[in-house]
Amino acid sequence: MNASAKMSASLYALLSITFWGISFVSTKAVLEKIDPYSLLVLRFGIGSLFLFCMIIIFQYPLKVRIVHLPHLLILGILGVYIHQLIQATALLSIQASDAGWLISFSPIFTIALSFIFLHEPLSLKKTAGIITAVLGVLLITSGGSGAFVKLSLSAGYLLMILSTLNWAVYSVLLKKLAVPLPSIVLTFYMSTIGWLLTLPFFIRNHGVAQLAALELTHWAHLLFLGIFVSAVAYWYWAKAHEVLPASQVSVFMYLEPVATLAAAILLLHEKLAATSVIGGLFIFMGVLLAQNRKRE
Repeated sequence: MNASAKMSASLYALLSITFWGISFVSTKAVLEKIDPYSLLVLRFGIGSLFLFCMIIIFQYPLKVRIVHLPHLLILGILGVYIHQLIQATALLSIQASDAGWLISFSPIFTIALSFIFLHEPLSLKKTAGIITAVLGVLLITSGGSGAFVKLSLSAGYLLMILSTLNWAVYSVLLKKLAVPLPSIVLTFYMSTIGWLLTLPFFIRNHGVAQLAALELTHWAHLLFLGIFVSAVAYWYWAKAHEVLPASQVSVFMYLEPVATLAAAILLLHEKLAATSVIGGLFIFMGVLLAQNRKRE
């Protein structure tokens, strides 16, 4: 593997994480005008259309074997539909910056699932990392009040944590199923599945009528979410995995909260709470500690 290929793969991963980090800000901005289902229908629709155009332009084959259809359905439901719906719902009640910190908790669940289902060893270092990250989550969700029982009443935080667990399950299945399709074609089918699943709710909630309330800035956020977050980011993340080991690609996840925090401050004018920063650092250190495989 040459240095140029590694550099390109690293750039793909970095762009994906940047887009995903900013996505929390754009999602929260659009949710001021439309409900989560309507947002997802528009987002998946734009993403699917963009990917289809790219597939036609670059002449990728769309053919898929029947035996792989259940795999695509599972990945589309978990990685796109459920994951994005949970996050969009969570952002109705929590800050985008807090969502960015909490999403970095996902590797901890991945380690736990690998221990349970793949029988990977759970060392003392990994255990310490998990405990550190959990303390960070509690600090963010309690707002520094010390009343950690508040977590049980904060549905938005619980949903955000649930989305990290869902992403871990999706990641394990993505590796396990290994659907033999080009990354852009796989992403297209997943995005289309998400669009089809949310379309009935869009009709029920009179989504077309909600479009009248959208301003130019909201449409800009929607285009960003559809093209760069739902389409390009998933596509580039898969391309990075084609070149680099999964462990190296996962390191870029630690940069996602930084992108979210910067965008939330600049675009949503969110205040930077000290407890969120300290809690985020705990999560960051915990994940790094749990992922460190030296001398294990």
